[in-house]
Amino acid sequence: MTEFCTAERDGHLLVVTINRPERMNALHPPANFELEGIFNDFAADPDLWVAIITGAGDRAFSAGNDLRWQAEGNKLEVPATGFAGLTARFDLTKPVIAAVNGVAMGGGFEIALACDLIIASDNAKFALPEPKVGLAALAGGLHRLPRQIGAKRAMGMILTGRQVPAAEGMELGFVNEVVPAAELMASAKRWAGLIMECSPMSIRASKEAVYKGLDIANLNEAVTGKYPAVNALFKSEDLIEGPRAFAEKRKPNWKGK
Repeated sequence: MTEFCTAERDGHLLVVTINRPERMNALHPPANFELEGIFNDFAADPDLWVAIITGAGDRAFSAGNDLRWQAEGNKLEVPATGFAGLTARFDLTKPVIAAVNGVAMGGGFEIALACDLIIASDNAKFALPEPKVGLAALAGGLHRLPRQIGAKRAMGMILTGRQVPAAEGMELGFVNEVVPAAELMASAKRWAGLIMECSPMSIRASKEAVYKGLDIANLNEAVTGKYPAVNALFKSEDLIEGPRAFAEKRKPNWKGK
């Protein structure tokens, strides 16, 4: 049982909702640790292939760290896997989609940046405003944003703390699609469905190779590097099923193993 978030299974899809709308889905330690548990279970469950994370209500995806909780004298704790159990989870090879409804500020934006795709409602706004309250975006935002959109564009957001609307986020390159608010979850699920048409073993191998490869400056070393999820792909039933289904002109029956 969880108090500050919900998790709903839909076949191979897990939909996670941050459920603190009265605090604009800002996260305090109990919420962070609940989310860590949910994503631990997601990572370990072979029948779950893709996750979507969103926020309850239409005002906010997440306003980030619950500063009111902190100001009330409570101790700030973050799980080892990071903010929302995601921002420091560097070994997750399953795709996670952020369905951003409304405000994604500070840690909320960092959660979205830690996801593989960002689908945004047309009223979404993104920012790393930590310097305005004497803090810094240390849950990965200062490193993910420059890697995703380039240093100069990222510094334009980081050094000012300015709010970026969804349409500009797409122009900058960190948003994949902007849709009307009423269509947000349907669009996120459509993206998840497209991913789940592919072999989950291939998806995990691809995700791992992309992110680990980006850590290697030399292209030859990145291409020829050793990736556990790639090794798992070549030992999987999916490697046999894919070509067989193609030859038989039918949809593949992926096993994810």
